[in-house]
Amino acid sequence: MNDHHPGATPPGLDAETETALANVSSALWRVRELLDLLTFKLEEEQALLAVGRARWLGRATYEVELVLEEIRQAELRRAIELGPVTEALGLEPTASLREIAEVAPSPWDDVLTDHRNALVTATAEITALAGANRDLLEGSYRAVQEAMGRYAENPEGPTYTAAGAPAAQPAHRLFDQSS
Repeated sequence: MNDHHPGATPPGLDAETETALANVSSALWRVRELLDLLTFKLEEEQALLAVGRARWLGRATYEVELVLEEIRQAELRRAIELGPVTEALGLEPTASLREIAEVAPSPWDDVLTDHRNALVTATAEITALAGANRDLLEGSYRAVQEAMGRYAENPEGPTYTAAGAPAAQPAHRLFDQSS
């Protein structure tokens, strides 16, 4: 463990690099917060899909899109903030977060590793949720198509007597077809 005192610059790390690392950490926190919000919005969308509440599905999907746009903005900020860090640490501008954490001095190595692990976990959870939502949407779409197909085959719809036998004449129509 390092004898680093809060607010003091670790050995070999100038104040400018310390500030750059703090800015990167702040940008990563923002991305993590937004990924957490995206997870919530996807779970909300999934709940609507699961209970068949299509009325709110458009709004939920719109909110997911808004969060995705915020994530794009936060990712841009993170990428910009990484420039001075990679330069100060002697890395390529395209260095991964893992590569940066491997060469960053303490305590930044642990901070960046924690951020990376949290981002990997959040991304896996979001990928699974998005896949499950896609499956639910596809299932709902197929069910609607099947129902519409049955209706197209028999626009009167199947009708039955009180005893459960098919009725000779339809008891009612879904649409009034008279002119």
